[in-house]
Amino acid sequence: MISSISGTVKSTSISSIVVEVGGVGILIQLPVRVAAQMQVGKLVNLHTYLIVREDALTLYGFVDLVDRDFFELLLSVTGIGPKVAQSILAASEASVIANAIISSNLKSLEAVPGLGKKGAQRLVLELKDKAASFAGGSVNAKFSVTDQVENALQGLGYSAKEASAMISQISGSEKFKTLNAAEILKLALKTGGKK
Repeated sequence: MISSISGTVKSTSISSIVVEVGGVGILIQLPVRVAAQMQVGKLVNLHTYLIVREDALTLYGFVDLVDRDFFELLLSVTGIGPKVAQSILAASEASVIANAIISSNLKSLEAVPGLGKKGAQRLVLELKDKAASFAGGSVNAKFSVTDQVENALQGLGYSAKEASAMISQISGSEKFKTLNAAEILKLALKTGGKK
């Protein structure tokens, strides 16, 4: 995974830039509001997320780590791919979108190109609890870790509801606050959702 890129901006377009790193030009897709601020010849440091497909490797860039983490969270929603997730972040920062999700502000979410009414409803339904950690403009580390564990459990075949139940069952213990993602996953698998 390419986690970050530092280099000189060689060219810009509406939603992407080319950054030269060690003599190689790397195309990075950016939210429109971020791409508009980029200037040729300037040094940039971007947090990145790589999407691997059969026919392409696409690198998405973000100025703030919070925006990249929120982009990753958006990708976990059914029916939302990288282009729609980038379109959501093109409108405004992660904290503003997170607040719209938490307050179920469907009107502002529906205005995002490519999302629509059903997409906005799905976004609120699937992320209402998870978006709280982004509402203040910074990531709450423990929310981020539990989200990672929930995604891992879903990858192992548990439904979103089962994964959430497994996490909530073990999250009450005092020891939970000191555990890392791997230890939480191990503990969740050990309990297996059984009371």
